[in-house]
Amino acid sequence: MFRRSAVAVAAVGVLALVGCGADDSGGAVPEPTVTSGAPAPEVTADATAPEVTADATTPEVTADATTPEVTADATTPTPAPTIDPTQKLASLSISGGFAGVSQQVVLRGDGTVHARDNGRSVTRHLGAAEFRELRTLLGDPALDEVPDFTVNTGAADLFQYQLRFDGRTVMTDRSASHPALDRLIDALSAFLPKG
Repeated sequence: MFRRSAVAVAAVGVLALVGCGADDSGGAVPEPTVTSGAPAPEVTADATAPEVTADATTPEVTADATTPEVTADATTPTPAPTIDPTQKLASLSISGGFAGVSQQVVLRGDGTVHARDNGRSVTRHLGAAEFRELRTLLGDPALDEVPDFTVNTGAADLFQYQLRFDGRTVMTDRSASHPALDRLIDALSAFLPKG
């Protein structure tokens, strides 16, 4: 009895191994053969940067007036993430000038903007598109190039702008041109109470 069980187990094992090389019809799958005289392509384990080369059989693709060139790189702004609805995504404080201005705008993670201008205050709930637009301004990689302090110490009575976002504090009087920063300041200033 023991011998029959051992033979049956051995037969099942052999069938299982033979079955690994069989196709769906039950026949054996032939081993692949290389019949071309061309050398086999070299395969490397470097997954970080596959080499791509152009030869005579690869057509060159160029952009013309009818085909817009699309580039996705590190300079393309993406919306700043919101982690918590109560978090401050950005705050802008404006002070100075002849009249002694004191204004503040705070953008929160839930899409609300709180603005205050010399005692008057407003709160606004943003729509999805407007909230995404502000987060995109905050996510502009060009902001990384803006210095933390750009104030013309020789100028008098300029407004001082203090912007807090992404763990940074930026002070400017806007005497130097920083387009990404200027767009963000303009967008946030638009929420200040009118009149």
